[in-house]
Amino acid sequence: MIRWFKDVWLDSEFNRKRKFLQRVSLFHGISRREFGHLFQALVVRSYAPGEMLFHEGDVGRALFILESGRVEISRKTPDGGTLQMAILNPGDYFGEMSLLDELPRTASAAAMEPVRVHLLYKTELEKLVKQVPHIGAAIMTHLGMLLAARLRALADSSPVLLASTIKIKEVV
Repeated sequence: MIRWFKDVWLDSEFNRKRKFLQRVSLFHGISRREFGHLFQALVVRSYAPGEMLFHEGDVGRALFILESGRVEISRKTPDGGTLQMAILNPGDYFGEMSLLDELPRTASAAAMEPVRVHLLYKTELEKLVKQVPHIGAAIMTHLGMLLAARLRALADSSPVLLASTIKIKEVV
């Protein structure tokens, strides 16, 4: 128990990660002591400049949390070109729809400079929901709020199909 306390609470890397992740809006509502569970669910990965994090059309299985570097999000245009959708900075996260479904990605993501990200795979979020429900609920609540805000913005700019009879794949 004392070793665990030292490893988790006194580890400078743990504290650095915790401070970074506490600033990420996706994790608001998660207590300091719960971050140990969250860290076990995250996978750290680095990318070189120009390297693709994922391609439009890939099946999404993880959300990316950008710790350092910049990432370009782009989509293909009908004429074969590329449309830049966004430039993401540290603290931003992307690929969140993959936590809710396993459909193809709607855009591509490329490292613009050396990039370090934390990945949260859908399978790990499902484990958190079952094992530490408060963490899973906090993340899912934030995702719901984010997607609702996007839908409202879209509805304000153009007519939107609002039927509630659309078939949704059952989540197990």
